[in-house]
Amino acid sequence: MSERHRVGREAEGLVVDYLLGRGFSIEATNLRLGALEIDIVARQGALVVVVEVRTRGPGAWTSGFGSISALKRKRIRWAGERLWRMRYRNDASVERMRFDAAAVTFGTTGPAVEYVEGAF
Repeated sequence: MSERHRVGREAEGLVVDYLLGRGFSIEATNLRLGALEIDIVARQGALVVVVEVRTRGPGAWTSGFGSISALKRKRIRWAGERLWRMRYRNDASVERMRFDAAAVTFGTTGPAVEYVEGAF
């Protein structure tokens, strides 16, 4: 496993812990939908949340949120739409889906998680 891949997995684990601490259950991580991927799918009651996780080191030129390009947002929405059609469209217990983003920064004092609900 490459260092970049290891850091990404660690960041996703921190975001999973963040979500669990706020009452969410985790439906899936690193969910592949054809050529598309969703980092985390979480659920809280009738709400399903698709979460994009980005990481940055202490010397990064842009923030984790700033690294989510328009094309990346479009691909995440496509993946969420595909997930809805395949898994949740006919599930009466699910009312809506939301797209969130999390940025994990690995600094000298340890990792920090920033989280935005309804990011795009």
